[in-house]
Amino acid sequence: MPERAPRRLTPRRLAVTALLFALTVLHCAAKEQSLAELKLRFANAPPEEQPQLAVQIAQRDLRTADDLYRDGKVDEARANVDEVVSYCEKARDAALQTKKRIKNVEIDTRKMADKLRDIKRTLGFDDQAPVDQAIRRLEDVRTVLLQEMFAKDEKKEEKKKEKP
Repeated sequence: MPERAPRRLTPRRLAVTALLFALTVLHCAAKEQSLAELKLRFANAPPEEQPQLAVQIAQRDLRTADDLYRDGKVDEARANVDEVVSYCEKARDAALQTKKRIKNVEIDTRKMADKLRDIKRTLGFDDQAPVDQAIRRLEDVRTVLLQEMFAKDEKKEEKKKEKP
């Protein structure tokens, strides 16, 4: 079987490749909003979108807190951890209000609590208390969400009683 000659990079192919690359970069840059923009969007968002936005904000704050703890900036990291909890609570409230994304908020909150546990293990004893308190607050958020997800619906119970 004859071997194919390698394709030459023509100016047209080069231009198309460069254009696709530029569009991809622009799309990624536009998609990645700053934290301040996300917070502004959250403040102005309809209730159905608030749980997802609040979780995104909390996740970014958690990444920032992790980096700050690694760099030894404990006070700044504590402020970010407090913000993580605050936005998880806002996500919970919005999810319960709209009855949408409850499961997703619970899963994301669990993952953030696990990440905080990992961070806590790397800290000195004196710095662990605020992180431990944040973990407890996140677990409280999860508990409320789980109770809502698995609450017995009174209407369903009434229908079951009527069927026999």
